[in-house]
Amino acid sequence: MSETNITNPREIDSLDVHVLVDNATDSLSTVPHDVIHEWGHLKMKGGFVLSGDALCCAAFGLSLLITARMGDITRVLLFDAGPEANTFARNCDRLDIDLGSVDAVVLSHGHWDHAGGLTEAVGRIFDANGGRPIECHVNPGMFVTRAMQAPEGDYLPFKDIPDPETLTAAGASVISRPEARSLLGDFFYLSGEIPRVTSFELGIPSHRKRSPDGITWEPDPLILDERYVAVRVKGKGMILFTACSHAGVINILRDARERFEGVPLFGLMGGFHLSGKGPEAAISQTVEELKSFGLRRVMPGHCTGWRAISAFSSALESDILVPLAVGRKFRFESS
Repeated sequence: MSETNITNPREIDSLDVHVLVDNATDSLSTVPHDVIHEWGHLKMKGGFVLSGDALCCAAFGLSLLITARMGDITRVLLFDAGPEANTFARNCDRLDIDLGSVDAVVLSHGHWDHAGGLTEAVGRIFDANGGRPIECHVNPGMFVTRAMQAPEGDYLPFKDIPDPETLTAAGASVISRPEARSLLGDFFYLSGEIPRVTSFELGIPSHRKRSPDGITWEPDPLILDERYVAVRVKGKGMILFTACSHAGVINILRDARERFEGVPLFGLMGGFHLSGKGPEAAISQTVEELKSFGLRRVMPGHCTGWRAISAFSSALESDILVPLAVGRKFRFESS
């Protein structure tokens, strides 16, 4: 499907987002009425006794279960699967997630902290739905070996993400295309390559990928395989899901504003990647520009970093900023 033929997401009645994996755990901070923290969710299940054995595991990564409803139709999307199988499996078990309801999977980009649990996730979905292959949306640019280069010049290699053959063997119907597309009856929009237009969102200068010779490394600061997902809630507008924001949060917001012209941008959820020596330099300008989009809910997590969250806290009203935490569940209803 070419981008020119994409239908904008349909206006849905309600949207639930369950955080299956995130860097943080936090069930003590107060949350708005439309957000349930992990302990609250576990209490609702019944028979909850507070203990380490009963709780989810925070880990360096992200996985979101996104459930969209319109009338009597429900569509469920798994957005990333965290850094490794055990964390994904444990948290789904603790939260009593019905993986058989998942209609499709999206991998945001080719990094281990989002794809390390993907084979486990696909296999569990396949088993839970009775053996029906599950759509798994990726793009060809993801499947390359990557690394970080230290100031001293040595390289820290990343574990490769599961390749299409591995995912297919686990039960996936792999859809590997670079362009934007609508998913699941136009309930979801999956972006194409995100234009890099700001002057201050520079990606990760120390990021590298394996050269075609299979031996040397070459610069890969922009991580162009990254994608975001968008959903439109009736009476609110677009809610955007970004896993790491290597493209830059403002670049993502600008692309969505242009793509969905005339539709308000209501919320932004995911990793904003404003941690680390390079990205932290962009915090103040990012915060100032983000305010201009009029978002009603800002939900940072994973790689955002405490310095950036602190800056957002100082700049945004308290009911706008709600950070992610493992097990936390967000609800957005039409208004």
